[in-house]
Amino acid sequence: MVKRLHGYICLLALFTCAAPALGAGFHPVHAKKAMVVSVHEVASRVGAGIMKAGGNAVDAAVATGFALAVVHPAAGNLGGGGFMLFRKANGEAHFLDFREKAPEAATANMYLDANGNVIPGMSTIGYKAIGVPGSVAGFVYAEKKWGKLTLAQVMAPAIRLARDGVVLTHAEAQMMRDPLLAKFPETYRIFQRNGKLYEQGELFKQPELARTLERIAKNPDTFYRGAMARQLAADIQRGGGIITAKDLADYKVVDRRPLRGTYRGYEIISAPPPSSGGAVLIEILNILEGYDMASFGRNSAEAIHLTAEAERRAFYDRAEFMGDPDFSNVPIAQLTDKKYAAEWRESIDPDHATPSNELKRPSFDGLDRLAALHKPYIGPEPDHTTHYSVVDPEGNAVSVTYTLNDSFGSRVTATGLGFLLNDEMDDFASKPGVPNMYGLIQGKANAIGPGHRPLSAMTPTMVTRDGKLYMVLGSPGGPTIITTVLNTLMNVIDYRVDIQRAVDSARFHHQWMPDELRVEAWQLSPDTMKMLEKMGYKLRHTGSWGDGECIMIDPKTGERLGASDSRNNGKAVGY
Repeated sequence: MVKRLHGYICLLALFTCAAPALGAGFHPVHAKKAMVVSVHEVASRVGAGIMKAGGNAVDAAVATGFALAVVHPAAGNLGGGGFMLFRKANGEAHFLDFREKAPEAATANMYLDANGNVIPGMSTIGYKAIGVPGSVAGFVYAEKKWGKLTLAQVMAPAIRLARDGVVLTHAEAQMMRDPLLAKFPETYRIFQRNGKLYEQGELFKQPELARTLERIAKNPDTFYRGAMARQLAADIQRGGGIITAKDLADYKVVDRRPLRGTYRGYEIISAPPPSSGGAVLIEILNILEGYDMASFGRNSAEAIHLTAEAERRAFYDRAEFMGDPDFSNVPIAQLTDKKYAAEWRESIDPDHATPSNELKRPSFDGLDRLAALHKPYIGPEPDHTTHYSVVDPEGNAVSVTYTLNDSFGSRVTATGLGFLLNDEMDDFASKPGVPNMYGLIQGKANAIGPGHRPLSAMTPTMVTRDGKLYMVLGSPGGPTIITTVLNTLMNVIDYRVDIQRAVDSARFHHQWMPDELRVEAWQLSPDTMKMLEKMGYKLRHTGSWGDGECIMIDPKTGERLGASDSRNNGKAVGY
């Protein structure tokens, strides 16, 4: 086994000398046994290679996650956190929560000035924006509990990539020109060479990160309770942050029960709180199940209207009720009840948009009384995240979404350790009535508190039919993650297109507030958009968003069909 893995790692060097290829295009990638789909070809090849060397889906997912920390530093990470949905071939499913946590010294008003106003940038840039990272703990936990190989084996490709370097694409080189990276000397030195900016085609080496990965592979406990933890905490505190060595030592991964729902005979397995993704997704689908969506036609004004109205209502509920389930009562059973969805459906006008400020929640099983205790308010949720999907030869599947929050996180690089740290504290609601960059509203359940995990929209999801795996789904994109997964899922189930066309198809998004329908205008016909405007929608025309990295299983042949979003430069790699 070790010899086979060593041979694979040697071959991997060939892939660090070529820029990643374009997305898969108009057809899914077919593979008989296994598939990895991610935003970076090298990372996808790492995961596929691990399975070829005898690893399972978890081994491949952990290897891919560590590789993305090297080749995709804007979102792949050691200093962030996220979620892993793991489904065994026998149907047993786990949802691993390795979301970042607020330090013990965090307070509800920590980002407000003496007058009670939000201090611009304090929760997004610099040391005070950092939450206790969970990615390393999550990957180590998964590998130890479900992997077949050793941690050292699955980390070996990432170590090699960091040490020997990866060739930068034009897009990667341009991303590393972020002016905020220059605010922090260690970040400026590593990612911008003290002002000698990287160009397309150059080899980007990260020796400090390679040494850090080697230390973790040898003794993963060092990151949270050993010398590395003390080094990291001291560095954060020198910069004015509040994370302590005790915060790191107290961090725990939580193995949660995934949310389950149904849609037209398919089972939906998705993210529970502290992600809002699964509950909102299932609530939307429950509402839409009462319509014959296929009869309207994909991307028609009628189909978009009904979908947007369902989204509007589910995001309204998200604003009121969602938060960390360890500290808040989140009424998941009520929100995902099909009877509740039927009552919401009665309020939808088939010909006109409902103004968001006129929504009235149905009186259902105590929800109205619970809502009276909450007052929704605005909290940030940037969209710079990454997702990848894995299926192995035995049929085990993994769906991972993880993040630094903003692109390059807080822009702080841990001195001597070579990795960027998150700005996840910005995902909490800082003050009532203060709009964020997305206008996304959240409630008291997501207030800052010691040890709390911030609300998320990350939605790693799987779909099964008759107990058999059918799809593995996910995307980055802040609040649009939920609707990107929704669009992809409906494109396959309702509109019967293949997984690649489903991923590449037009996206649209409504999140209750602001009261606007966000559309990829270049993907929709002018007539469709005029019809939507006549229905009462305020359209917000945007470019592309999201990055669906998804897999479908052909129910007849068992083939793995990989779809990497053509909006980006990812790659589906299988065998």
